[in-house]
Formats: sequence, C-alpha cells, structure tokens
Amino acid sequence: MSHIVTVQDVVTAFADFMEPTDAELDAIETEMPVILADVDLLDAHITTLDRTPTELDARRIRRARRRALAARVALVNRTAGASLPGGAA
Repeated sequence: MSHIVTVQDVVTAFADFMEPTDAELDAIETEMPVILADVDLLDAHITTLDRTPTELDARRIRRARRRALAARVALVNRTAGASLPGGAA
C-alpha cells in the first residue's frame, strides 16, 4: 500500500499555527467600516437583480454608494495621516 504524501501537505496547509497575526487582525479591524459599507452596497445591488429597480431601489443604491465612498475616504485620510512622519500632510 502506498501512501499519498502530497495530500497530507494540502490537508494540513491551514493548520492551527497558520492563524492571522495581530498586525493582520488590526488591519482587518481598520478596514472593517469599508468592508461593511461594501457589503451594504452589494446587498443593495443584489436586491435589484431579479426585478426592475424602483426609485426607492435607486435611492438605496445611491446612499450605499455614498457610504462606501465616504468609508474609503475616511480610511485613506486615517492611514495617510498615520504614515507621514511628523504629521505633515
């Protein structure tokens, strides 16, 4: 009987020691408002896939798009201010 060793590597590729680092978790936490805003935008688009969008649907998509853009701008402003030395813009 021959053992397939390559399958072992694929199965254990995501073992417990492959957890995200604290820095990766902090990055996810920083980007969470953008992620949630994008989910809301996708949800607004998904609701209109099987029907003709109404004026209410169009408003919902516009609001979700504005929230997503505002979240991205806030993230860029936060990270740009944090990465510049001396706080200069």
